[in-house]
Amino acid sequence: MGRRTHVALRADDRSYFAMLKKEIHAMAVEAGFSETRVGETDIIVAELTSNLAKHAGGGTIWVKAVEEDGVPGIELISVDNGPGMQDVTRMMTDGFSTKNTLGHGLGAMKRMADVFQVFSQKDWGTVLLVRVFAEPFAAFRRPPKIEVRSVVLPKPTEEACGDGFFYKETDDHYQLFLGDGLGHGADAAAAVIKAGEAFETCTETDPVSIIRFVNDKVKKTRGLVGTVASFCKQRRVWQIVGVGNISTKVYGPSLLKSYMSYNGIIGLNVPNTLNVQEVAYERGQYLVMCSDGLKSRWDTIKYPGIVRYDLSLLAAALVKDFARYTDDMSVAACKLNL
Repeated sequence: MGRRTHVALRADDRSYFAMLKKEIHAMAVEAGFSETRVGETDIIVAELTSNLAKHAGGGTIWVKAVEEDGVPGIELISVDNGPGMQDVTRMMTDGFSTKNTLGHGLGAMKRMADVFQVFSQKDWGTVLLVRVFAEPFAAFRRPPKIEVRSVVLPKPTEEACGDGFFYKETDDHYQLFLGDGLGHGADAAAAVIKAGEAFETCTETDPVSIIRFVNDKVKKTRGLVGTVASFCKQRRVWQIVGVGNISTKVYGPSLLKSYMSYNGIIGLNVPNTLNVQEVAYERGQYLVMCSDGLKSRWDTIKYPGIVRYDLSLLAAALVKDFARYTDDMSVAACKLNL
């Protein structure tokens, strides 16, 4: 089963590399990878850390267990504030090097990974996404009708994460819920996990009814803030309702729509009146939700072309640039291909 949150592993000093490699190796074994696949994962991690040390002055690797189509895997996101790359395609060509090495690093990772994508800008840095699965994924798989990705990280020094993202699909709707338990640590995590369980079992389709259902189920917790975004397949419209400081924006070719949540706390004082905000679907549209672990003025405009890639890169870029690092942090992104 996939994990709810990423684990942030420091890669800003070579002294951390052995511990980092050991932890990811153990995750590969736990996911049921074959000996060959574990070895390939080890090589990918070695190349990631080597690149961070040689080219970026260090960085961070976020890792979590994932699952797609019932196949377990590992997701790695490498983030740095280095000089960036002007020509990513050229850098992935075997034999090209800026450090007088063999120049096989990016090319080798791309060959061994099931998913390998890079977004980089000069003088900004690089985010690099790798997914490795226990069984190789067919490269010719058709793009899904909906792409949903998230980066959820606990506050530094905390193991438990009070933020949580949950997604489900019904016959008629795609439904997303991003929650942030009050404070941080174990009690905040307990609140958001309880809310996520309620969201996943709720049979309501109206976001207002979902919020009220979750509210009833979490009254014995410390409470949380949260937003539900539900896409009606028949009407082709987003319906959004939130309580508390979850920030939601819908980007499209013809508009940028920001959603303003209601004041209150789910589980303690949800307003008597909640109204749905609707946003009609248009091709090329995507939705982003962020907890207040990110600065309020986050925006995706500074990453031209990034939505052509896996949305995990967009989520990682937002955390990279706007994370406060004083609280749990979460970004969820969704793009429809209808």
